[in-house]
Amino acid sequence: MSLENKFLYKYLNNASPTGFEASGQKIWLEYVKPYVDTYFTDNYGTVVGVVNPEAEYKVVIEAHADEISWFVNFINAEGYIYVRRNGGSDHMIAPSMRVNIHTDDAVIPGVFGWPAIHTRKEGKEEAPTLDNIFIDVGARTKEEVEKMGIHVGCVITFKDELQELNGKFYSGRALDNRIGGYMIAQVAKKIHESKVKLPFGLYIVNAVQEEIGLRGAEMIAAKIKPHVAIITDVCHDTTAPMYNKVTSGEQIAGKGPVLTYGAAVHKKLLDLIIGTAKKNEIPFQRAAASRSTGTDTDAFAYSNEGVPSALISLPLKYMHTTVETASKEDIENVILLMYQFLVELDPSFDFRYIK
Repeated sequence: MSLENKFLYKYLNNASPTGFEASGQKIWLEYVKPYVDTYFTDNYGTVVGVVNPEAEYKVVIEAHADEISWFVNFINAEGYIYVRRNGGSDHMIAPSMRVNIHTDDAVIPGVFGWPAIHTRKEGKEEAPTLDNIFIDVGARTKEEVEKMGIHVGCVITFKDELQELNGKFYSGRALDNRIGGYMIAQVAKKIHESKVKLPFGLYIVNAVQEEIGLRGAEMIAAKIKPHVAIITDVCHDTTAPMYNKVTSGEQIAGKGPVLTYGAAVHKKLLDLIIGTAKKNEIPFQRAAASRSTGTDTDAFAYSNEGVPSALISLPLKYMHTTVETASKEDIENVILLMYQFLVELDPSFDFRYIK
């Protein structure tokens, strides 16, 4: 297995829930260090690798490191654990899932239980909701649960790992958006190995706390004060059953990176990226956002009196499940598009719409 693949599997399989990203950030930083000149972190755990730190003009490429998860919210007298969301966790997929409960000293296995089919009344079955899903850790009392080190506030992640489908796709939990962290790390590696001398400072940003409101990006944008920001995240592949293309558009895993139009996306920057894609024959797709992109693009765009920002998305099947699925070819094309854009970017370009 190549160094890149070892990093991919180690990084994706590691749990990095929102607010508790440190273990994953250490893995990411260790991989990126050889390809940057220096690095820094902030108080909440965002990590930034920097190429040409002395340069006045600053360009960001960014992904977010956190994954959705759960919190222990209530332990009843019989030892069953009830939860609340940490980010957009899906109650519908929880029953029968295996979980890890992260305590101060250990990782405790558990399962989301659910009544057997034999005991449910046909036509009157209860659907999973936040009020009725529960975790069983093999305890019979609240005191037994607490002796395991489990308490209100412990974070919980699904126990699923990365796999390949048909040699063409990766599937697993937390591709949203640690696959983005993988991709920006590969851009840093590609720049280092090609010995390209960039005429600006490059800030490779792996931000925390995107899933609960773009918080890590807000903090680090204020710290870096970049001139340009390229964000990579995931978007929905809408070709699978039960998606509505009329409302969600048509984005297809395997057909290339998705470039989004929207108020936060700077049109002149987007045009440059499209020009790069066409010039280098990199396939791409288009999408439209409404009021906001819902990604860290918004945080960077509206920071520091306005930062020209754009979004390069990876089409993803089954977002916020344990089987998020992305095309290997798309991943390589996102990396290539970001790399080629950086190589071609002229820091003297004037992003003003009106001069």
